[in-house]
Amino acid sequence: MLGLAGLALIGALFAGLWVAASREKPVRAVSTPTPTPVTTPGPGGKYGYAGSRTTDKTPLTATELFGQKKVTNGTRSYLRTKVNKEKTCNDGVSGEKITKALKAGGCTQLIRASYKDSKGTIIGTIGVANLKTTTAATKVASAGGGKERQDFLKPLPGTDDVSKLLGTGDAYAGGWVHGHYTVLLWFQFKDGHNPNKTELKQLYRAAMDITEKTVFPALDTRSLTGGHG
Repeated sequence: MLGLAGLALIGALFAGLWVAASREKPVRAVSTPTPTPVTTPGPGGKYGYAGSRTTDKTPLTATELFGQKKVTNGTRSYLRTKVNKEKTCNDGVSGEKITKALKAGGCTQLIRASYKDSKGTIIGTIGVANLKTTTAATKVASAGGGKERQDFLKPLPGTDDVSKLLGTGDAYAGGWVHGHYTVLLWFQFKDGHNPNKTELKQLYRAAMDITEKTVFPALDTRSLTGGHG
């Protein structure tokens, strides 16, 4: 597994590495760019109202995060294949450390959605966890990180012929932070092969393409409004 870095205008945390999902053995580590956090009015701080659940009390919805069936970025497009709101946060993750971090951080929601690209070669799952504070979200994103990362978002297989293969082979996985939310990722190729450097960039780009059009606009709005209006 790999952790990911953050996005421009989004606070983020990244720690992790490549892991063969079926064998859970580390393969390689990757460096990532430094994020630029959002500065908003209201409560102040990097994430405005979204810095804490105290100032952002309204629960997330699947429509708010993943309302778009089709996501397009330039010439690249992706189709949402499945959405799931977990009964408990632990249902959507794997690993003792991340499970404990979710519990300690007071996780009340974990919503996952899966996508496939238009070519049917890249598939991935994005999950958003709702924690009490930014500190709690940071601990979830980094849980199990390092050279022996064993903690990650569970991939959510779709029912179509492509995304039903999510969870097989090697994956690009990790976590970003935006206030009291942790954004968790699992991205892979359909055949599950271990990507080379160029292919690794393709997986990273796909994750960014989708989150930039779905999750992060929703969370940026939370920073400004606290879920109201």
